[in-house]
Amino acid sequence: MPSWLSLYYDRPLELTHGEGRHVWDADGTRYLDFFGGILTTMTAHALPEVTKAISDQAGRILHSSTLYLSRPMVELAERIAALSGIPDARVFFTTSGTEANDAALLLATTHRRSNQVLAMRNSYHGRSFSTVGITGNQSWSPTSLSPLQTLYVHGGVRSRGPYAALDDAAYTAACVADLEDVLQQAAGGVAALIAEPVQGVGGFTAPPDGLYAAFREVLAREGILWISDEVQTGWGRTGEHFWGWQAHGENGPPDLLTFAKGIGNGMSIGGVVARAEIMNGLPANSISTFGGSPITMAAGLANLTYLLEHDLQGNARRVGGLLIERLRAVAAGLDVVREVRGRGLMIGVELVRPGTDEPSPEAATLVLEAARERGLLIGKGGRGGASLRIAPPLTLTVAEAEHGAELLADALRWTRANLAPH
Repeated sequence: MPSWLSLYYDRPLELTHGEGRHVWDADGTRYLDFFGGILTTMTAHALPEVTKAISDQAGRILHSSTLYLSRPMVELAERIAALSGIPDARVFFTTSGTEANDAALLLATTHRRSNQVLAMRNSYHGRSFSTVGITGNQSWSPTSLSPLQTLYVHGGVRSRGPYAALDDAAYTAACVADLEDVLQQAAGGVAALIAEPVQGVGGFTAPPDGLYAAFREVLAREGILWISDEVQTGWGRTGEHFWGWQAHGENGPPDLLTFAKGIGNGMSIGGVVARAEIMNGLPANSISTFGGSPITMAAGLANLTYLLEHDLQGNARRVGGLLIERLRAVAAGLDVVREVRGRGLMIGVELVRPGTDEPSPEAATLVLEAARERGLLIGKGGRGGASLRIAPPLTLTVAEAEHGAELLADALRWTRANLAPH
């Protein structure tokens, strides 16, 4: 495998099985999973309703492609279209979030007949050639080559940058002014703005609610489309909303919405939702060999049904709120923690070199290792890899949240005591 295919931990971990919010490694050690396969195990490991749907479908037919009718694909498309909030919606299934964003860029640039795209600073949208070209995060941008001309605007990171000291209203106004100024640099006919309501790889940073609604006023005047990248924020993870865009919905839903990760609960599902006039605008044939496969669609239907019937969005709001409170209480006494941020079960902890405002990837790596030794799995990301990323399955219980907070608190205190002096 390639050298750039990185692994967590000094002693890489082989996970062999899971149940609920726990996983086990090859040595039989049990861990509380606070990362869910990068926000993908959305409901629970080995959820019986999902595993049964997969098994039943596997016993009938595994694969057919989009050249044939597929009842599970049509049923899931109908449910997602209705939930999306986009009028006259059409759904195209892919196998990943990268491919979903790639498809959205194709649709938007074709519709607008322009390869100019607006993206947010500190953003991440995938690892394909086109999505790397719009990613505003140096750690995940291996090349400057791109089929697109990308212009980056302010707004995705509330607590850093030139506008951080402003209140929310002034911050939003400053970012809107920046957007209008950036549009003056464009050659005209910008295709779309693509934005994550909460930046995932960027460290779970977010703008004030309403920022993208304010952006939309500017975009609408120019006919520029809004793509909401919901690969990590969709399906109720933020607790307050089912989709991240709803925190910015004052001027209506986005023109396109992309999704992936959690809907499959580990199965490879991604997709795009768009208004029919945009989705139907491709002037050439296209199919998907693996997108919308019967087995992944059966899993997605079962998973979505479970999520809605058990109000996992409400659970994310309640248990996530408790978890954030616990982590903020711990952070208050630790100068290695700059900020605990997020909403629902999507929480970021930004670490710095003690006594400074300088991001500390060293501290993040130490916490990651210390948490693992204590039986807790978390992720990391953000500027320079200095933020911890916490995103458990949405069925997390109060007891598990309390236990995870204790383990992470102990790992943070150990890291502060053992952080090498500078």
